[in-house]
Amino acid sequence: MTVRHILTLNAGSSSIKFALFEGETEPAECVRGQIEGLGTIAPHLEAERNGAKIADERLDPARAADHETALGVVLAVLERVIGRTAVEAVGHRIVHGGIEFTRPVVLDQVSLEKLDRLNPLAPLHQPHNLSGVRAAHRAFPDALQVGCFDTAFHRSHPWVNDTYALPREFYDEGVRRYGFHGLSYEYVVARMKETAPLYEQGRVVVMHLGNGASMCAIRDGQSIGSSMGFTALDGLPMGTRCGQLDPGVVLYLLQEKGMTPQAITDLLYTRSGLKGLSGLSQDMRELEAAGTPEAEQAIAYFVDRIRRELGAMAAVLSGLDAVVFCGGIGEHAWRIRARVCDGFDWLGIELDDARNRAGDGVISSDRSRARVFVVNTNEEMMIARHTARLLGEQSNL
Repeated sequence: MTVRHILTLNAGSSSIKFALFEGETEPAECVRGQIEGLGTIAPHLEAERNGAKIADERLDPARAADHETALGVVLAVLERVIGRTAVEAVGHRIVHGGIEFTRPVVLDQVSLEKLDRLNPLAPLHQPHNLSGVRAAHRAFPDALQVGCFDTAFHRSHPWVNDTYALPREFYDEGVRRYGFHGLSYEYVVARMKETAPLYEQGRVVVMHLGNGASMCAIRDGQSIGSSMGFTALDGLPMGTRCGQLDPGVVLYLLQEKGMTPQAITDLLYTRSGLKGLSGLSQDMRELEAAGTPEAEQAIAYFVDRIRRELGAMAAVLSGLDAVVFCGGIGEHAWRIRARVCDGFDWLGIELDDARNRAGDGVISSDRSRARVFVVNTNEEMMIARHTARLLGEQSNL
């Protein structure tokens, strides 16, 4: 019997993350890895199989000059580990689906042209996501190409949580709160449905905290509100992105400082957030170890904005049954989790110190009215599941 293989890709500006899955209905991960530093003089490949490292090497720059050459490296890794494999489908993470793309779809030339028009809404992500799609079309011409959208999970927002107080024609044109990290939230909801179904059906705030950071209010498994808005720039401060910002600041930078739109884009997306506040790094591990006043202020601001958003989302949900931490910081930074939850006993949150330090599963105390979880999110698995479903539907046509 031939084993069905699905490859997932998450293409960034200078990186490509990949994972290979096999199986019919519930894909099982075989290999995962990433290539960083595309187009630089020192690209680097890492890969693992079943938790064991199988590749950790610096690449010849010519082998990772762009997404297309990088896919050649990915194929070489897969062939080296599990032999020559026929990839039947490739699932892609695409950050922005706009109004139209509310569920995973098979990607063709028409859909790619529509997605190209959304590039200005996610300039750090969308063009590179689509570059990866086009490279995969060439590398796997016979494979089904599937797009999975970070915005799709949030299309269940009530209108009041989806709009801005602008003239209505802007909303009709697509100027609205989209929300992001939807694949991560979707995975967390599915995981809770398996392990904590009573809480999954309740009022839940999920915090996806990493280099990109956002929070989502979820009721009965549906997104009710998100900290991110029209772009992936809004909401919480992130590694290099500013998060919530008075739009008057942008007007000031344009009118008084004479900055160009491109210079402002660079400032808000790549020179702000934890890196900008600390003057040191966007890596939470480095900031916690640094001990400088600037690093501590950056951490304090990050925590304060999360706490503000947690209170706001509890109001949106009319209460709170559970909180979930996920993402690189959410899953590994126990001190951040403790600072976020400290003093929220009025909302029913009380952590167990030993459980929080261990950081797996339930980390709240037995007395806590709201249950607090740490869930290791898996966007690749979510993409693989969607891709397997569409592949099955195509096979039945």
